[in-house]
Amino acid sequence: MLKRLAAAASVVALMSGAASAEPVKVGMITTLSGGGAGLGIDVRDGFMLAIKQAGNPDVEVIIEDDQRKPDIAVQLADKMVQSEKVDVLTGIIWSNLAMAVVPSVTAQGKFYLSPNAGPSALAGKGCHPNYFNVAWQNDNLHEAAGAYAKDTGYKNSFILAPNYPAGKDALTGYKRFYGGDLAGEIYTKLGQTDYAAELAQIRASGADSVFFFLPGGMGISFLKQYADSGIDLPVVGPAFSFDQGILQAVGDAALGVKNTSQWNKDIDNDTNKAFVESFQAEYGRLPSLYASQGFDTANLLLSAIAKADVKDADAFREALKAAEFSSTRGDFAFGPNHHPVQDIYVREVIKEGDVFTNKIIATGLSGHSDAYAADCKM
Repeated sequence: MLKRLAAAASVVALMSGAASAEPVKVGMITTLSGGGAGLGIDVRDGFMLAIKQAGNPDVEVIIEDDQRKPDIAVQLADKMVQSEKVDVLTGIIWSNLAMAVVPSVTAQGKFYLSPNAGPSALAGKGCHPNYFNVAWQNDNLHEAAGAYAKDTGYKNSFILAPNYPAGKDALTGYKRFYGGDLAGEIYTKLGQTDYAAELAQIRASGADSVFFFLPGGMGISFLKQYADSGIDLPVVGPAFSFDQGILQAVGDAALGVKNTSQWNKDIDNDTNKAFVESFQAEYGRLPSLYASQGFDTANLLLSAIAKADVKDADAFREALKAAEFSSTRGDFAFGPNHHPVQDIYVREVIKEGDVFTNKIIATGLSGHSDAYAADCKM
């Protein structure tokens, strides 16, 4: 089973009909231990499921654990580029790690396919022809949350996020589409688990709603403490704090919460239905949006390999840009800065039997791009 892959492993699989004469070497650097490990595990498992389903030896994947530490991510990237001679890198979850790794590897002529982190600095002036984000630009899901809050009539939100690039993009995105007053705005410590001080500020703020971006274990801690605090304010957030792996740990405290995502298990297309079924069969759990992003990233890569030799950088870049693969999201296309143009949905946390999950209740933003594409010159 793929789930038995170690944190550092080499897996060989093949895509029939590929244009490359030699196997394409892929370096996956992701978070497989410590806080946030569930996110990296889901990206890895989704990616490797697509590779397995493709079937034959034309792709070699080297997987390493960055431990959510930028210095380790940089060391691993240097080793993969210089010693392993990888052609493509992928896997990073956290935007501070992406900022430490992506500019360096693309400057060395390698391709980077992001299955998650989409910092604004890499979408605008810092864009690069060899950098493709298959998930979203960081602001996007938060922009949809802001639009939902505005449409719902919230006028005095209290907002908080961790103090790192994705957290800053999150609050920027929410404010861009929300347009109301702010009862408070806080940047918390990355990895923080005690939110007593923040909850006291929310209680005293006079807010009519709360928006937070706290991915992984941070979101679990906050939601549990929020539920126990007795604060009775509606909560809005992005999918990162209400996703499949997190919901089981949070439990009833998340029921009814509205959150935004570019993916959900009930998107009605054949690729998504097959993905949800096969992921659950392979790993014994429902997929998360991170798993869907890993799956789509691998299939984008495989579609390019089938059309062009990775050693022909111009041809391979055009093959990636064409994005001729079946996405779990349905129609998929890149904007001019190599970030997706896509629908972003509003979801509600529900319970199906004993399992907490999400259902789509509306489309928050249709055919949505990002605010930085105009600054990208390539």
